[in-house]
Amino acid sequence: MSQDTSATESGAEAPRSGKHDFVVVSNRLPVDRVTQADGSVAWRTSPGGLVTAMEPVVRDLGCVWVGWPGSIDEELEPFRIGDTDLRPIALDAVEFAEYYEGFSNDTIWPLYHDVISPPGYHREWWDRYVSVNRRFAEAAAKVAAKGATVWVHDYQLQLVPGMLREMRPDLVIAFFLHIPFPSNGLFGQLPWRKQVLNGLLGADVIGFQRVADAANFRSAVRRYVGDPSNGNMIMLPERPAEGGKRALPERRVLAQEFPISIDAQSFAELAQSEEVQQRAREIRQELGNPDKIILGVDRLDYTKGIRHRLKAFSELLRDGNFGAGDVTLIQVASPSRERVEAYQQLRNEIEVTVSRINGDFGTIAHSPVTYLHRGYPRVEMAALYVAADVLAVTALRDGMNLVAKEYAACRTDEQGVLVLSEFAGAADELRRALLVNPHDIDGMKAAFTTALRMPEAEQRQRMRAMRRVVFRNNVARWSEAFLRAVETAAESRAELSAGEEDGESQTLTTPIFLPAGIDAVLRRLAAEQQLTIACDFDGTLAPIVSRPEDARILHRAEQALSVLQESPGVTVALISGRAVESLAATGIRTDGRVVAGSHGAELIGLPDAVKPAPPSAAERQQLDYLRALLSRRVRSVPGAWLEEKPLGSAVHVRQAEDPQAAERLLLDLLAEVKTLDPKGPKVRTRSGKQVLEFSVRAADKGTVLRQIREALPEAPVLFIGDDVTDEDALRTLGPGDLGVRVGSAESVAEYRVDDPEGVAAILARLAELRTGVTIGSGSDSTVIEETATGTLTVSRQEAAE
Repeated sequence: MSQDTSATESGAEAPRSGKHDFVVVSNRLPVDRVTQADGSVAWRTSPGGLVTAMEPVVRDLGCVWVGWPGSIDEELEPFRIGDTDLRPIALDAVEFAEYYEGFSNDTIWPLYHDVISPPGYHREWWDRYVSVNRRFAEAAAKVAAKGATVWVHDYQLQLVPGMLREMRPDLVIAFFLHIPFPSNGLFGQLPWRKQVLNGLLGADVIGFQRVADAANFRSAVRRYVGDPSNGNMIMLPERPAEGGKRALPERRVLAQEFPISIDAQSFAELAQSEEVQQRAREIRQELGNPDKIILGVDRLDYTKGIRHRLKAFSELLRDGNFGAGDVTLIQVASPSRERVEAYQQLRNEIEVTVSRINGDFGTIAHSPVTYLHRGYPRVEMAALYVAADVLAVTALRDGMNLVAKEYAACRTDEQGVLVLSEFAGAADELRRALLVNPHDIDGMKAAFTTALRMPEAEQRQRMRAMRRVVFRNNVARWSEAFLRAVETAAESRAELSAGEEDGESQTLTTPIFLPAGIDAVLRRLAAEQQLTIACDFDGTLAPIVSRPEDARILHRAEQALSVLQESPGVTVALISGRAVESLAATGIRTDGRVVAGSHGAELIGLPDAVKPAPPSAAERQQLDYLRALLSRRVRSVPGAWLEEKPLGSAVHVRQAEDPQAAERLLLDLLAEVKTLDPKGPKVRTRSGKQVLEFSVRAADKGTVLRQIREALPEAPVLFIGDDVTDEDALRTLGPGDLGVRVGSAESVAEYRVDDPEGVAAILARLAELRTGVTIGSGSDSTVIEETATGTLTVSRQEAAE
């Protein structure tokens, strides 16, 4: 579109004057120019994950969008469509070949996708990448108002944040990488690795799809740039003016995962429309009404695993488990980078494979594979989702894959099965899919067989769980979380600057960051419809103190548990070695909670049917003998004391004046308890932290946690404990649960924190993710940091001088 024709193109209006507070920068503008049947030219929304994800954000905020319009050797004037001002960036043929097809898609793309295809390293491509990135940065700087937020997207523009920081230090800059970020071993191959990292570090916030991507980036920064990181925060030192570059103050850069999503409600409404429902029925009829339809929807790209999917499907037919007319595979492969040789070869290979499968297994009436090499509008895609019994997402490496989420959103009937690659980012959230390793052809065949034969009840259970995740973690929540992090970063930088100007100490407000993978697990738990949170008390919710009666739950932990308790579907359980009466005496809230005392010998807050039986006559008699013995022996050691429980007693020696005498006492008691009436109930012993417990009935935290789970609706469990007695509960946890151990002792728990401060931070983060309520901000914050060994440490927020 030239300047003199812009006004005639459908949908295009003159841009608004002035500068903008919100600027989006991406390689492509969010629109395509198309010629209609009558010869007129119009603009329509582009297909693709980025535009789909950003559409609600732009609609709500309004912005100016800087990007390439898709044409070569053509200068376009700015224009506006709806609430979005568009600033086209022109590319000539050489720039397109070297910046876009070359460095972006033949260097960065394969490198960041685990070198599935070998990347090319050419200096002229790099030079062109630098010059085009600078043009994008200059355009953004030109239209951004003072203090504006600029959101840069994806791998084609990794140098833009650093260039913008140099041009406009006043800007708040964010960057989101929509594809994976590779490990050090792969990223280190890039000759310009340090320049790329410094370009990205120009941002205040860098978002990634997965926890591992963010961790890979922080590791690369530590190794190749030398800047340290605390948790998800990278610490950049002050940069003096040198080499013609301006001086930059000390900064902190947040590098964290923000899994992208979709507008799930709009997809669901579209899927329920009569137009889509009718079209879905037509699709099945056009295919000859096969018993089952498997659908694959991908760009034609070597990272999507289309060849592996076709191989598995071919062998499925060869094995004879399904007849030629029983199942049809629809493979939608939208055109992509057709001028790149690797993509041309891929297309040829796939088309040959499809022809062979249809030739080997097809009949006159039926072709096993329907191959569609073109893109489709949203309505047609929704109809395909509704028509398909199985969606196969078998990417070899994928940042997210929104197709998987779109399928779940469109299945309003709660039917259908998702076969999902574990190497796609969506696998972190859609855990009720059938997860596969696409390199394992036998495993993929088995997953297809399971999917095609899955009972409707199981389909409904799995799909319902995935739909809950997709609707809860929708695109609005993604953008809100990301922009909130950007806003927090801007406020933190402003506070630091103010403190430097005033020469006063400033307390910096720092968000809660949970590295080493736990934050991703908390995000998943927060999205569950039902959730059980079970915690020990002493050493977990409350610090260990010399006098047990003085123990109190941390204020922040209680706040978080109370907020979570009020969230629909959440059950809070306290599972303690203390007696229920002793636990209540600490002042901890027990109303509305399940409370298990004495390691489960006491249980309140559940139906009477699951309450422990009262002690029998034999148990009472044995208990009397036990208490007489313990009472007499404990009095002989000053400072030791006896805690009586409904079915036992505990000997505490933390306050004993003579530690050696206390140790002898415990050893003697272990021997003497064997002298009790052998005909009575067996006396069981349990050692804890400077405590030895005796009980006339078997009770442990693992047993009571199972009882609690059985009495409640099915739900994943978060369990946190600090003692050896908590290991019984931790060992009962399954794949969908989360176990956290406080302290450094040996444990089966996957995650650790140092002390109750860390527990409070985890609970506060879960409360924020589930309810949106921030617990304990400002000087009351804690920060969880990652150590060199990958464990978690917790430190109080301190004032910055």
